[in-house]
Order: sequence, then structure tokens, then C-alpha cells
Amino acid sequence: MQTRWQLALAIFLALIAGYLDGYGVLFLGTYVSFMSGNTTLAGLRSGQGHFRAAFPCAVAILSFVAGSFLGNLLTQSKLRHTHRLIFGMIAGLLATVAGVEWLAPRNVPTEIAMLSLAMGIMNPALSKIGAESVSLTFVTGMLGRIGGHLAAAAGRVPLTGDKGAGDSHLNRAGIDASVWSGFLVGAVLAGMMRSHFRLWALLPPCLFMIALALFSESATPSPEKMSSV
Repeated sequence: MQTRWQLALAIFLALIAGYLDGYGVLFLGTYVSFMSGNTTLAGLRSGQGHFRAAFPCAVAILSFVAGSFLGNLLTQSKLRHTHRLIFGMIAGLLATVAGVEWLAPRNVPTEIAMLSLAMGIMNPALSKIGAESVSLTFVTGMLGRIGGHLAAAAGRVPLTGDKGAGDSHLNRAGIDASVWSGFLVGAVLAGMMRSHFRLWALLPPCLFMIALALFSESATPSPEKMSSV
């Protein structure tokens, strides 16, 4: 039951990440979760001497790292309900960006910084589904793991860290493929947006994160629960 909850949560969080990344590309001209792309663009533009054009990518990278620091700090702390705190922080950042869109002159670097900060915070919120490591806000590693598990299944390589019946290389490849699909669907939904929808675009993910902050169970069992099993 715990693994099913983790998988469903990972798929929806990846969908939000893909959606927000698409939003960033469409309306801000910068990825807010795909830092490999931002690193390439920042290096390319800097090499061409276009430092102003490289600045938004640099802002996204630094903000993502800061968010990852905060997210990991919270997940590694002994605070209760850290997952709800993380989801609440993400909802607050999304609401702030939406408020900037509605009420203030658009400040693209600020919006990039807040959205990338939110994506950095999100990624440590759920790092494993069962024994399989997952990435919520970037998919290159997941695609690599899918290929690795399929190759291991074809070669009949024994599974390390076997979790019992139902756990296999194909099953783990399916987990990674499901999370990747969530990210892809989110990007597709972002691609369906039109410019007049921009003011409302952040409302759905913001409401979803608020719901998780209020009602979600922990994505990862606490040490106390693990010791009682």
C-alpha cells in the first residue's frame, strides 16, 4: 500500500514539475527544473559573450541548488510532517509567483528564481519508491535507469536489494517509466496553454500542493514507523 501511494504521489509531482517546466519555457524563456538544459544554455551563451542572455539560466541554477539544500535539510531533520511543510512551501512559492503575475509588473528573473527554488525543494520530497530511486523534477537519470533495468532483465542479471515478490528489473523499469510519463504529460498540458491563460496557469498546481500540505500522509515512513514494523 505504501509503495502504491508513493508511486501515485511521484507521478503527480512529476506531472507538476513537467507542467511548471513547460510554463517556464513558454512564458519565462527558461527551464525551471531542467538544470542540464540551463547549464548548457548558460555555458553556450557565455561562450558567445551573451552574458545577459545567460543570466536567467544562472538564476535558475542557483535557485534550484538553494531549493535542493532547503528540501534536503528538511527531509533530514527530526521535525514532524516535514513532507507537509515542503508541500506548503512549494504552494506558497507558486502562489507568490501567481500574485506577482496578477498584481505587480512582471519581473522574469524573480519568477524564475521562485519557481526554480520550488522545484529544488520538491525533488528531495520523494527520493525512492520501494527500493527504486526516482527523480521528480528531471528525467535524464530515469531514462538511464529504464535502459539499465531493461538490459539487466534481458541479461537475467540478479536484482540487488530484492524487496520480495513482485520486485524485478521490469517492475522497476515500469516505476521509472510511470514517473517519466507523468513529467511528459505535465509538459503536454503546459503546451496546450495559450497566452491569455497565463494569469491562471499556476492556480491548478498551487491548489494541488495546498491539498498535499493539508491532507497527505508521509511519502517515506518515519524511523519510528520503520522500527515498529
